[in-house]
Amino acid sequence: MISDLLDSLIEQKVRDSFAHQSFMTLLNARMETLALGHAQISVTIDERVQQQQGFAHGGLIFSLADSAAGYAALTMLPLDMEVMTAELKINYLAAAKGTLTATGRVLKPGKRLIVVAADVWAELDGTRKHIAAVQGTMVPVKT
Repeated sequence: MISDLLDSLIEQKVRDSFAHQSFMTLLNARMETLALGHAQISVTIDERVQQQQGFAHGGLIFSLADSAAGYAALTMLPLDMEVMTAELKINYLAAAKGTLTATGRVLKPGKRLIVVAADVWAELDGTRKHIAAVQGTMVPVKT
């Protein structure tokens, strides 16, 4: 979905960056929607990313939330800037099966620090469940 608020050059930069992120490619993650200060990424939980009880591995959930929050921050930066994660805190709320969707958002933009958050939801058989909440800080860096 192309937002009127998100400049097409920034959107292309974010989508190109995501396409070159080999870890997200390994997970078969998909960039769903972008808007200024927002990014949504999804992935289907399969046998490669499960923990021993058949639920989504915590590392998958964390990585998805990290990327969604980071790309939300990237939508607010000039073309010559990237972001790096400085810190993230996660609360795992429930176990997950099905499809995960992480929605990242910018809480407070800044020149040196960008405060971000992300929520991760799982959907299975038409039921949607909030499984994780994340808050953290991204650092803008020159490319």
